[in-house]
Amino acid sequence: MSDYQFAYLTSTSHPGFLNAPPLETRPDAAFVVAGIAWDGSTTNRPGARLGPYQIRRASHMLCDAGHPVFDLSPSDLVADLGDLPLPNTSIERMRETLAPMAKALVDKHHMVWLGGDHSITLPLLRAYRAKVGRPLALVHFDAHCDTWPDHAGEPSGHGTWVCDAVNEGLIDPTLTVQIGLRSAGAKEIRQYIADRGGLIYTARDLRGLDNTRELQHVMDAFRSRVQKADAPPVYLSLDIDCLDPAYAPGTGTPEPGGLSTSQVLTLLEGWSDLDFIGMDLCEVSPPFDHAELTSNAASTLIWTYISGQAAKRATKA
Repeated sequence: MSDYQFAYLTSTSHPGFLNAPPLETRPDAAFVVAGIAWDGSTTNRPGARLGPYQIRRASHMLCDAGHPVFDLSPSDLVADLGDLPLPNTSIERMRETLAPMAKALVDKHHMVWLGGDHSITLPLLRAYRAKVGRPLALVHFDAHCDTWPDHAGEPSGHGTWVCDAVNEGLIDPTLTVQIGLRSAGAKEIRQYIADRGGLIYTARDLRGLDNTRELQHVMDAFRSRVQKADAPPVYLSLDIDCLDPAYAPGTGTPEPGGLSTSQVLTLLEGWSDLDFIGMDLCEVSPPFDHAELTSNAASTLIWTYISGQAAKRATKA
């Protein structure tokens, strides 16, 4: 089943992210993009399996990819593997099939994963945890806390992965920051990370705060924790529904009252010095998008992350 080529999978016979070539022609690329076109855990509107293609397509409009903040283009540092061939009917089979693929890739490359719904993050964290040998720090942008103890009666899904990751020792909850939370949920679920010593900045907490000066306290609080903990690797997981539906209508579970694109960009730019080990961006659902707002936002956020990491890499060289 894992060899079956579903029609929606993106091949790198198409241009890759930022027009990057296939990994086979640039095997030593500093950054490798791979799609995980899975949305079998979606609880509301499906379509995130189509996200990787549209994110790549939107990235082709980033001109020469010269980033205006980091003053470089990461294009020559990127390769694109296309979408991984995965089963699309069983979350257990998807995660089981993804596990060895993820291990092989994270052992060798700085990966950028294009989702897919958010259930893909748990097997990725397992691969990173095995690589580094200690729990990771986590930056988590989302409208939802993803700490529910079950997935609509099933044991695991796109709303349980944070709870699963804490229970499995994949992430350190005291070195976890959640940004943009605002959905309905019981208090003990919404406060799960805070109750275990982590940081939560809800969308309400950040209303009206936009530029670097206004968001500095958020960046400083998390950075300080990571530094005091001997700087463990940091993983970034970004659910596009952290953005208000005005900025990202094309997602499975839109929640009004969210972050602006500029708020998220400010934080990504300000945290570019952190020791990020990889990232994913999930829940872009093109069938519900308007004027490609969501895919454009997603590609810009990923481009900013890669550019920031490329700038840090250039400084160390």
